[in-house]
Amino acid sequence: MLFLFSYSLFSQTFKKQSFLDEKGKQVCEKYTGMIPCKTYVFYENKEYDSCYVFSEKSLSVVKDKESKDFFLFLRSFSAYKKGLYKNALQTVNRLNNKKLNAQKEYLLGLVHFRLKEYDNAITNIEKWIILDTLASPLYKKAMLHNLASCYLHKKNYKKAKYFFDEKFKLLNSSDTSSVIKFKTDIANVYYNQYLDDKAIPLFKEAYDLSKVFSDLELKQNTAKNMAVVEKNRKQFKESVDYYIEYGKWKDSIWSRDRIWQLTEKDKKIAVAQKQQEIAVQDEQIKRQRVVQKGLILGASGLLVFLGGLTFFYRKLKSKNKLINEQKEALNTANKTKDYLFSVVSHDLRSPINSIKRQHQKLAKHIANNDLPAIKEATKSAIAVTESTSHLLNNVLHWSLEQSNMLSFSEEKHALQPVIEQVLFDYENLAEAKNISISTNLESDIVVLVDKESLKIVIRNLIDNSIKYMDGSGSISVKTEKHSETQARIKIKDSGIGIPEEKLQKINALKDLSIDKINRSKGIGLGLLLCQTLIKKNNGALFFESQEGVSTTAIILLPLA
Repeated sequence: MLFLFSYSLFSQTFKKQSFLDEKGKQVCEKYTGMIPCKTYVFYENKEYDSCYVFSEKSLSVVKDKESKDFFLFLRSFSAYKKGLYKNALQTVNRLNNKKLNAQKEYLLGLVHFRLKEYDNAITNIEKWIILDTLASPLYKKAMLHNLASCYLHKKNYKKAKYFFDEKFKLLNSSDTSSVIKFKTDIANVYYNQYLDDKAIPLFKEAYDLSKVFSDLELKQNTAKNMAVVEKNRKQFKESVDYYIEYGKWKDSIWSRDRIWQLTEKDKKIAVAQKQQEIAVQDEQIKRQRVVQKGLILGASGLLVFLGGLTFFYRKLKSKNKLINEQKEALNTANKTKDYLFSVVSHDLRSPINSIKRQHQKLAKHIANNDLPAIKEATKSAIAVTESTSHLLNNVLHWSLEQSNMLSFSEEKHALQPVIEQVLFDYENLAEAKNISISTNLESDIVVLVDKESLKIVIRNLIDNSIKYMDGSGSISVKTEKHSETQARIKIKDSGIGIPEEKLQKINALKDLSIDKINRSKGIGLGLLLCQTLIKKNNGALFFESQEGVSTTAIILLPLA
């Protein structure tokens, strides 16, 4: 079994290659402001989509063979960066220029590696090593890593370890990231040979190093490696702990990327607003010119002026309509913001106070050296923290849904594995609270839904079942075909139940809007989110409950 590799694939342009630099300067001197020069500028700026398109046009402009080879290389490299590996392979093989032999072999090695054609990749990389003896350590490390990975895929573990060791000689001992990746690589070599005594300590060393390092991807990968290792060793509790940590880092990476995307979107909005201001200024200038022409042309000009005035009045009316629509959207956004603030300020106050009290108790128990009490206080603090984290996740998902930024893709999914994935995350929590979870899942039910939003709904319902359980109890999850077009999920718990008045209010809730929120006082954000996501999946959610006995959540979903 192969683990997560950190392939050091080529990701830079050939800045240090004198032929490319010199040829690019020559092209721009000869074709200043024209397509060939623009192509090279796009390559320098790493705008590979534009470089790919313009390089084809450049081939029809330039006449000499050396220039054609130059643009063939730019086109093949751009194709590789765009993921068009077959196209890159066909293009680079058309090159026949000794000055580009090293770059050609380098690129062929990368393309064959991506296509999993490891024999060809090995041949090209070894040729490059011979041709480019003056290559920088950055390129050497990358290609030695890829060469070792090729041999690892071919199960030639001796050569794989040799080239990983050769790469290690080029590493800076203070480069923690590279050291972590190296230990992971060598661990994989041993693990694939079932040399667990050598492999597992290296996986653990890589994991321990990642804990004191800031790279989230390394933290995620090393945690997942340890989870798989412990699972294979039948150490399921430790495996679950590592999987939980892996999920935490995965969520952190997702949040970081989402923030970056939102920042980029804000930049685009700012540019659009600036362009709109310029357009308005241009419009004002045009209007002044129309007025001036009307005064000069007299009576006939006056008629033109009136016609122009009518035209601009209609445009102004259209703009006013747009402004009113934007104003309504802004009011809705403000109401959404106010509701989020009220949820956060109200729902966070209690868990934060609980955490504070738990820490005070913990400090007291530590002072008294009361180990059982310390464990109990710690368990309570963790439970409150998980509840707070769940609230924040709901706020995030709801805000994304309100702003139409929540990723949503309806596809065919088997229902059983989706539910089992969610329930797996609750095994430890349920065991700690002495709650049994049983399932009766039909394996042949396939639904047409967005998997991630369905998992959010099921998590919220399971969380509520555990939250409102009076001590120990049980939760059962059952799936069945409700009709020829719908599947049904039943989540039943032995909790405290729901009062009749509140049950009617919950079942009357059909969608998630600001007006509906105002009328749904007393109903949590999690339930509102569930109703919205189920409706978006063309389903239905309602509840049956007997106060003091049990509550059953029923989800109807469309069959695929």
